[in-house]
Amino acid sequence: MAADLSQLVKAYDVRGVVPDQWDETLAELFGAAFVRVTDASAIVIGHDMRPSSPGLSRAFARGAATQGVDVTEIGLCSTDQLYYASGALNLPGAMFTASHNPAQYNGIKMCRAGAAPVGQDTGLAEIRELVEGWSESGAPAPTARTGVITQRDTLEDYAAHLRSLVDLTSIRPLKVVVDAGNGMGGHTVPTVLAGLPLDVVPMYFELDGTFPNHEANPLDPANIVDLQKRVREESADLGIAFDGDADRCFVVDENGGPVSPSAITALVASRELAKHGGKGTVIHNLITSWSVPEVVKENGGTPVRTRVGHSFIKAEMATTGAIFGGEHSAHYYFKDFWNADTGMLAALHVLAALGGQDGPLSGLVAQYDRYAGSGEINSTVADQAGRLAAIKSAYEAREGVELDELDGLTVTAADWWFNVRPSNTEPLLRLNAEARDEATMAKVRDEALAIIRG
Repeated sequence: MAADLSQLVKAYDVRGVVPDQWDETLAELFGAAFVRVTDASAIVIGHDMRPSSPGLSRAFARGAATQGVDVTEIGLCSTDQLYYASGALNLPGAMFTASHNPAQYNGIKMCRAGAAPVGQDTGLAEIRELVEGWSESGAPAPTARTGVITQRDTLEDYAAHLRSLVDLTSIRPLKVVVDAGNGMGGHTVPTVLAGLPLDVVPMYFELDGTFPNHEANPLDPANIVDLQKRVREESADLGIAFDGDADRCFVVDENGGPVSPSAITALVASRELAKHGGKGTVIHNLITSWSVPEVVKENGGTPVRTRVGHSFIKAEMATTGAIFGGEHSAHYYFKDFWNADTGMLAALHVLAALGGQDGPLSGLVAQYDRYAGSGEINSTVADQAGRLAAIKSAYEAREGVELDELDGLTVTAADWWFNVRPSNTEPLLRLNAEARDEATMAKVRDEALAIIRG
């Protein structure tokens, strides 16, 4: 019987519990399917520190090699290090990681040559179809030539590339606490930041895919408590937390206060626009703060609004030739990095901006953090479409209110906006609200939640 991959193959990647939902046998089929769909003659593969990652990664390599494709294994790496390898070597790539998910999970993030994304509409559906068919009929026949599997270390080259994009050599000395969450930041940070005028205080740099200290998801306030405390104890200038595969970074200021990813997006956008002579397109998704398009326009750029999700951001960056893009989830995308997301490069921009002036980080980011936001609030609902229709009905006749359905439902007034969108994988509706002041935001948030929760 064919394997049912409906719970394993997501919108942008493969992700599930090992060995319950997938194992090395399936990984080998994914390797063969990946090279068929990308029509690759060679690929590059990396993996994170999860206990199951080396075995799954090697199985994928075997599957690719049976189809005559040469494989370069770069071993332990962050997801953006794999994107670097895909871009620099101009090869399709596969990264074995489940990001911030618990230890029993693993997954594959795949890209075409030059780090171009592979999602449902760009090859992932075809990969799933092949794997499901082969799981029933048997693995595809090997080609006459078996591909060669070789190893290559790209860490130093990756670090050098990032440092070539942001000059930190002349900043004032900074003390920075870095929480790697026992994830891949513990592998990349020491090399990327080596030799810079930084006093780095490491937290949880030991690679451990069981995440013994806290979940490696810095967007959950519970997971940055240790970092906030350490920043205050050390009288540090700032703190940086990475997620499990170190493609996202989250920043806290000198007081341990969380800095909104929208503020980081606006800050980096202003720097990238300055680098490009005050011209360029900047992508932001529809639940980033109003601050982002405002700052982009103030700095001479053109803001472009997209749906939530990295495949939409990357596609829009390619279409528009955008120089930068940012999301509320702390994913940051750079033209200079093959339009791929890299938390490390965003972190370097923050360090350069802070170290290039004398004030504290809280003062620096205040100019980019102008509104009161709710953060993302999830509600479990039985009927997503019905609840969205109820919200539309409640607001569509109101004077001075505009509705759009680019992604879920966005309701916008002169002083506030909110967006409600369904989860692709769970019976949830996600609410994000923002207003010009805290009281208005709370009123708008609570009114929307009352309808969502019926």
